[in-house]
Amino acid sequence: MPLPIYSHPSLTVLIDDSDSFLKSVAFQLDPALASKCFADTSSALAWIGAHGEPQPGRLAASYDTYPGPMEGCNVAFDIEQIHRISFEPERFMTPSVVVVDYSMPQMDGLELCEALRHLPCKKILFTGVADEKVAVDAFNRGLIDRYIKKSDDGALDKLEAEIVSLQQAYFAARSDPLRDLLELHNHSFLSDPAFSAVVRMVADQHGIVEHYLYPNPAGILLYDARGRAQLMVVETEAGMDAHYEVGCDNDAPPSFLQAVRERCIVPYFREGDGMYARDFAKNWHRWTAPAQRCRGAQTTYYWALFPLAPGELEQPAHPFEAFLREREHETAAP
Repeated sequence: MPLPIYSHPSLTVLIDDSDSFLKSVAFQLDPALASKCFADTSSALAWIGAHGEPQPGRLAASYDTYPGPMEGCNVAFDIEQIHRISFEPERFMTPSVVVVDYSMPQMDGLELCEALRHLPCKKILFTGVADEKVAVDAFNRGLIDRYIKKSDDGALDKLEAEIVSLQQAYFAARSDPLRDLLELHNHSFLSDPAFSAVVRMVADQHGIVEHYLYPNPAGILLYDARGRAQLMVVETEAGMDAHYEVGCDNDAPPSFLQAVRERCIVPYFREGDGMYARDFAKNWHRWTAPAQRCRGAQTTYYWALFPLAPGELEQPAHPFEAFLREREHETAAP
């Protein structure tokens, strides 16, 4: 699966007319899969409508509005929008997956899914009543994305696995309309399977729970659950050549030029425009990290992780751990 341009923990909305069943399911799900429960369909629709991100969402490109053929239009997109999502405290409340029962007194589950069709949230029919024919028809009509019977062996394990899968699909779908455009701006690694695998490996190793495409230098902004940020700087052969040329133009030390020429380091000169300047001559090692290589389908990528100190980003990110604590406190409150 291609790498989403951004991904963060999101909310699973559970809707069932049995309050006791809702509490049981919410209790048994992985705590990292934060959930919100509704036994009343009207309340559920109102809440999801207020918190769900409409199509096309917060990230959208702008096009020329003058009459003319579409292929001749100019397209503009502010890449800075992407990582700024991490500054939004309410991002974890995004309802990415809705799990709904079929047989409910106010409206059945498929009627509810129909009412949510305009939203990009993924939908799971989790029921003991609807037969397979009804579920298949709903799937073919695009009303639901999955169907799980409550009576199935390991039903809750299946539900949890599908929630995780659909949350990933949710962010992938939010990325697809912009992917081709971003690949034209030094972000070809977004669609490279080899590099996507590297990012997922790094996420596993460092406990990363959210990531965002970063514009300058090109790379991925990573956060763990405690809100600690790292920037994964990604360079191509052309990018490394540019660092070398700028270094030569600014009389960089031979040791720096050799390290760049041999692809031993990835530079990230945070002060200034990100490239080498004469002021860095004595301490250039402070602004570099050992280069890791990823052989992609079309090119070789050179990447390195740079921990970001508090204050290096425009705003601090509200940590996922803090969000979970707040949710736990809200649930426990009388």
